[in-house]
Amino acid sequence: MKRGKLLWQLVRVFVVALVVYAVVFGWIEHRRVVKGPWVVSFAPGNESPVIFLNQSALGIRDVRIIFREATAQTNSVQVIEFSQARAVPFDVPLGQCVFQDTTFLPGTVTFEVFGHQIQLMPRVLTIDKAERPWRSGEVIELRATSTNAPAR
Repeated sequence: MKRGKLLWQLVRVFVVALVVYAVVFGWIEHRRVVKGPWVVSFAPGNESPVIFLNQSALGIRDVRIIFREATAQTNSVQVIEFSQARAVPFDVPLGQCVFQDTTFLPGTVTFEVFGHQIQLMPRVLTIDKAERPWRSGEVIELRATSTNAPAR
């Protein structure tokens, strides 16, 4: 084979490989983010701190977790979308995020809030390692085992 033909074939193989890579990467990235992140609102509440859980692609809306006998150290509502990976643990308004896997959204997010472990998974909500099915609009009341959130 002549040198010119070999070079031309190598260029064509490289271009085809590059196009295949770009198409596959785009498809995987789309599949990774198509369902969107968990959207969690942390609020001081009227009497007790509240966490609002939402994930629109899964049909999970306005699930509220109320912490009785707890005191929030914030006066404003803060909304966090868990779409980007981040080193854990890190502080969230009413406690800490101790685990986060956002490889394929919505992924899994775990909090420790007022002495309770709350894990958000697409299949199920777990509170203190007890599974609960997702029910939109559900109100869950918990007694705080530690009364104050971490200082900000």
